[in-house]
Amino acid sequence: MGEFVEFRSWEELIPDALGLIFRNLPLQEILSVVPRVCKSWNRAVSGPYCWQEIDLEEWSRRVEPEQIERMLHLLVRRSSGYCRRLAVSGVPNDSILSFIADYAGSLQSLEMPRSEMSDAIVELVAGRLSNITFLDISSCKNIGARALKSFGLHCKSLVSLRRTMHPLEVAGKVCQDDEALAIALSMPKLRHLELAYLLLTTEGVLQILSHCQELEFLDIRGCWDVKLDEKLMKEKYPELKILGPDIVDSYERSFWNECSDYSDTSEYSWDFMDDDDDDDDGVYEDMSDEETLWDGDIDERNVERLQVRFYGGGFNEAFAGFEWPLSP
Repeated sequence: MGEFVEFRSWEELIPDALGLIFRNLPLQEILSVVPRVCKSWNRAVSGPYCWQEIDLEEWSRRVEPEQIERMLHLLVRRSSGYCRRLAVSGVPNDSILSFIADYAGSLQSLEMPRSEMSDAIVELVAGRLSNITFLDISSCKNIGARALKSFGLHCKSLVSLRRTMHPLEVAGKVCQDDEALAIALSMPKLRHLELAYLLLTTEGVLQILSHCQELEFLDIRGCWDVKLDEKLMKEKYPELKILGPDIVDSYERSFWNECSDYSDTSEYSWDFMDDDDDDDDGVYEDMSDEETLWDGDIDERNVERLQVRFYGGGFNEAFAGFEWPLSP
């Protein structure tokens, strides 16, 4: 006599468990496929369960600034203050950083390279980003020593800072030792620091080494005016690994190539979806044109057609870069 095995429906899983599973899916599937499976799955992706880590880094490099702004408003709001990591490139204005700071109670890692934030907004909101331990503000051309000082004074747990530039971004600028001094005086707990291509001098780097005594890794590739005595560095800082100032890899060539112009040819160029805060019963029938990925309402008559369009591959240019599984 065989043992009785009880099979439970996927939709009966608690939202926390569903969120852990869905976080392994690509962003496009979480936003466009999962919500249409059933109401419980839609509720799971509409809440904070899937958004403790928000990684828009690749996607944000390939879309227009207004799309970045709308996506951030959607996902950061869904996180309900539980987001621990946020990665996005090219944030277009100060107001977005202020909005992120409003939901930053749990935020530990903030990665915003190539963003248009200013010193003034950083000084205004840095106090709300106090739990950050990792910060990436590479190629943020509108900020300087003031912003770095504010981050350092308010983010007491900061241990990793990435502030790399490209030679074209610092062309014509004067010495940036003021940034080195701001780091040295306000970020004493740093263990990992990347400053590639900043216009630093030997004195600026020595200030950092003198004050950041827990430093384990320092990237100063392309900082051509820095001249360090290798023997002295090994004797005085035996645990410190210094990369640079000489270029020993393809960093200079590849870094700028990654900063491609906005493009509509990305595999991530799906239509945007807004939240529907209250009416979960109408999730299938009442989606607006802005919320749905395809033209036309979703109803009983076209479920099979949707299945083909989800998994068929080649039917929709928006999915050209995805290898969808074959329909069962």
